[in-house]
Amino acid sequence: MSSQIALVGDIGGTNARFALFDLSTQSLQQIQVLACKDYANIDQAISHYLNQQSVSPEQACLAFACPVHNAQVRMTNNHWYFDKQTLKADLGLKQLRIINDFTALALALPVLSEKDLCQVGEGDSVKDKPKLVMGPGTGMGMAGLVRTQQGWLPIPTEGGHVDFAPRNELEVEVWRYLHRCFEHVSVERILSGSGLVNLYQALAAVSGQEISVVDPSYITTEGCEGTDKLACQTLEMFSEILGAVAGNAALTIGALGGVYIAGGIIPRFKAHFMKSGFRNAFIDKGRFRDYLNAIPSYLVLAEYPGLLGAAQGLVSSEKLG
Repeated sequence: MSSQIALVGDIGGTNARFALFDLSTQSLQQIQVLACKDYANIDQAISHYLNQQSVSPEQACLAFACPVHNAQVRMTNNHWYFDKQTLKADLGLKQLRIINDFTALALALPVLSEKDLCQVGEGDSVKDKPKLVMGPGTGMGMAGLVRTQQGWLPIPTEGGHVDFAPRNELEVEVWRYLHRCFEHVSVERILSGSGLVNLYQALAAVSGQEISVVDPSYITTEGCEGTDKLACQTLEMFSEILGAVAGNAALTIGALGGVYIAGGIIPRFKAHFMKSGFRNAFIDKGRFRDYLNAIPSYLVLAEYPGLLGAAQGLVSSEKLG
């Protein structure tokens, strides 16, 4: 039984999502979400989950929201740290595959259905051309997906840590505020949960407003309801900057197969996002406006795309980073 059941995981800065993957039926089972803060390390969270399921799988594929190319993995946005070989031995696994969380999301793209996606703007996906997935959550992730003779090959990146490039005077003022706060103003300093708060505070400072301490949920809730004008402005600028960054990345890898927006932030204000300036900022690249306008952009609505991708990581014949 255990040889046909594998463990898959999608571990972010806030939550760890686990499931059992039936290798014979290619289906996910027993999905559970655990709060990372409740466990001292990844091995305790996994042991808790497997004990509840009463299984001892021989294979696992775990996706992490951090660089995973070294023998030791240290989470960027929580306290977890582990050695790959030690974790494999402690869990009694014959095979352990560790991939980046956006590598998993990239692998999930070919198996997503139409109901898992909501298109934003115009454009049509070109078959077998590169795809791009990116999205704000606890952090900001990004990965490419290219077609090879052996199948789809994910390209893991740390694109969330590129420089924030302001496009107008207000964004320049936001950059100046953030540069006083941080040594390096990456796009993740804006396009993430904490980034929402950074942007809200920056816009308040630029306009000379006194504000109280807020969290991301306040900004998304009050911004959607229209009860806080500054929160509304924050959501709009957040969407526009995301569009600009997505357009830059699409140009970089030639993502004619489409750009997919994932992560946990955008679904919190989906209706506002769909009416925002995201798409205009995406295509606003001068002479390459028509090129980008032909590239479709999608909001990923699937509840657990990272787990789908981790499962694909087990069945993929490619070596993943």
